[in-house]
Amino acid sequence: MASQSICQARASVMVYDDASKKWVPIKPGQQGFSRINIYHNTANNTFRVVGVKLQDQQVVINYSIVKGLKYNQATPTFHQWRDARQVYGLNFASKEEATTFSNAMLFALNVLSSTCILSVIKPEMALNV
Repeated sequence: MASQSICQARASVMVYDDASKKWVPIKPGQQGFSRINIYHNTANNTFRVVGVKLQDQQVVINYSIVKGLKYNQATPTFHQWRDARQVYGLNFASKEEATTFSNAMLFALNVLSSTCILSVIKPEMALNV
Protein backbone atom coordinates (compact mmCIF):
# COMPACT_ATOMS: atom_id res chain seq x y z
CA MET A 1 0.00 0.00 0.00
CA ALA A 2 1.30 3.44 -0.90
CA SER A 3 -0.30 5.35 2.00
CA GLN A 4 1.74 6.73 4.85
CA SER A 5 0.71 8.66 7.95
CA ILE A 6 1.91 12.26 7.96
CA CYS A 7 0.53 12.99 11.44
CA GLN A 8 -1.16 11.44 14.43
CA ALA A 9 -3.17 13.14 17.18
CA ARG A 10 -5.78 12.30 19.80
CA ALA A 11 -9.17 13.99 19.43
CA SER A 12 -12.89 13.48 19.89
CA VAL A 13 -14.57 13.37 16.47
CA MET A 14 -17.74 15.45 16.34
CA VAL A 15 -20.37 16.55 13.85
CA TYR A 16 -22.65 19.56 14.07
CA ASP A 17 -26.31 18.65 14.54
CA ASP A 18 -28.41 21.34 12.85
CA ALA A 19 -31.61 20.27 14.63
CA SER A 20 -30.24 20.70 18.16
CA LYS A 21 -27.64 23.34 17.19
CA LYS A 22 -25.01 21.34 19.10
CA TRP A 23 -21.83 19.39 18.46
CA VAL A 24 -22.41 15.67 18.96
CA PRO A 25 -20.16 12.59 18.70
CA ILE A 26 -19.87 11.37 15.10
CA LYS A 27 -21.13 7.93 16.21
CA PRO A 28 -24.11 8.24 18.59
CA GLY A 29 -23.29 7.16 22.11
CA GLN A 30 -19.55 6.98 21.44
CA GLN A 31 -17.67 9.65 23.31
CA GLY A 32 -13.98 9.73 24.06
CA PHE A 33 -10.78 10.06 22.13
CA SER A 34 -9.81 8.56 18.81
CA ARG A 35 -6.41 8.29 17.19
CA ILE A 36 -6.60 10.61 14.18
CA ASN A 37 -4.17 10.23 11.30
CA ILE A 38 -3.81 12.03 8.02
CA TYR A 39 -2.68 9.51 5.42
CA HIS A 40 -0.96 10.51 2.19
CA ASN A 41 -1.37 8.10 -0.72
CA THR A 42 1.84 8.79 -2.59
CA ALA A 43 0.77 6.80 -5.66
CA ASN A 44 -2.15 9.07 -6.53
CA ASN A 45 -1.27 12.06 -4.29
CA THR A 46 -4.44 11.99 -2.19
CA PHE A 47 -4.97 12.55 1.51
CA ARG A 48 -7.47 11.09 4.03
CA VAL A 49 -8.40 11.80 7.63
CA VAL A 50 -8.84 8.47 9.41
CA GLY A 51 -9.94 8.21 13.02
CA VAL A 52 -9.90 5.00 15.07
CA LYS A 53 -11.53 4.87 18.50
CA LEU A 54 -8.91 4.26 21.19
CA GLN A 55 -11.35 2.24 23.30
CA ASP A 56 -12.50 -0.37 20.75
CA GLN A 57 -10.48 0.30 17.56
CA GLN A 58 -13.60 1.11 15.50
CA VAL A 59 -13.13 3.48 12.55
CA VAL A 60 -15.15 6.60 13.31
CA ILE A 61 -14.08 8.76 10.36
CA ASN A 62 -12.53 8.04 6.97
CA TYR A 63 -12.68 11.31 5.09
CA SER A 64 -11.08 12.22 1.77
CA ILE A 65 -9.43 15.66 1.86
CA VAL A 66 -10.30 17.54 -1.32
CA LYS A 67 -8.76 20.58 -2.97
CA GLY A 68 -10.36 23.77 -1.69
CA LEU A 69 -11.60 22.31 1.60
CA LYS A 70 -12.10 25.12 4.13
CA TYR A 71 -10.33 24.20 7.37
CA ASN A 72 -11.06 26.39 10.39
CA GLN A 73 -9.10 26.47 13.63
CA ALA A 74 -12.02 27.72 15.74
CA THR A 75 -10.04 27.54 19.00
CA PRO A 76 -6.54 26.28 19.83
CA THR A 77 -7.97 22.80 20.53
CA PHE A 78 -11.13 22.67 18.37
CA HIS A 79 -10.86 22.60 14.57
CA GLN A 80 -13.58 22.08 11.97
CA TRP A 81 -14.34 21.69 8.27
CA ARG A 82 -17.44 21.11 6.18
CA ASP A 83 -18.66 19.42 3.07
CA ALA A 84 -22.07 19.53 1.36
CA ARG A 85 -23.65 17.20 3.95
CA GLN A 86 -21.93 17.78 7.27
CA VAL A 87 -19.77 19.97 9.48
CA TYR A 88 -16.99 17.95 11.14
CA GLY A 89 -15.13 18.93 14.29
CA LEU A 90 -12.10 17.62 16.14
CA ASN A 91 -11.74 18.38 19.84
CA PHE A 92 -8.05 17.70 20.48
CA ALA A 93 -6.49 16.37 23.68
CA SER A 94 -3.94 19.23 23.71
CA LYS A 95 -2.88 22.37 21.84
CA GLU A 96 0.27 20.55 20.70
CA GLU A 97 -1.74 17.74 19.09
CA ALA A 98 -4.06 20.29 17.47
CA THR A 99 -1.05 22.13 16.05
CA THR A 100 0.47 18.90 14.73
CA PHE A 101 -2.79 18.01 13.00
CA SER A 102 -3.43 21.49 11.57
CA ASN A 103 0.11 21.67 10.17
CA ALA A 104 -0.46 18.35 8.37
CA MET A 105 -3.92 19.40 7.14
CA LEU A 106 -2.56 22.70 5.79
CA PHE A 107 0.33 20.82 4.16
CA ALA A 108 -2.15 18.44 2.49
CA LEU A 109 -4.33 21.30 1.25
CA ASN A 110 -1.27 23.12 -0.07
CA VAL A 111 -0.04 20.02 -1.91
CA LEU A 112 -3.49 19.41 -3.43
CA SER A 113 -3.77 23.03 -4.51
CA SER A 114 -0.22 23.21 -5.90
CA THR A 115 -0.42 19.89 -7.74
CA CYS A 116 -3.60 20.88 -9.56
CA ILE A 117 -2.11 24.20 -10.63
CA LEU A 118 1.13 22.59 -11.79
CA SER A 119 -0.64 19.85 -13.72
CA VAL A 120 -2.67 22.45 -15.62
CA ILE A 121 0.36 24.61 -16.41
CA LYS A 122 2.95 21.94 -17.11
CA PRO A 123 2.01 18.28 -16.47
CA GLU A 124 5.58 16.99 -16.31
CA MET A 125 6.35 19.41 -13.45
CA ALA A 126 3.57 17.88 -11.31
CA LEU A 127 5.53 14.62 -11.16
CA ASN A 128 8.38 16.42 -9.39
CA VAL A 129 6.24 17.94 -6.62
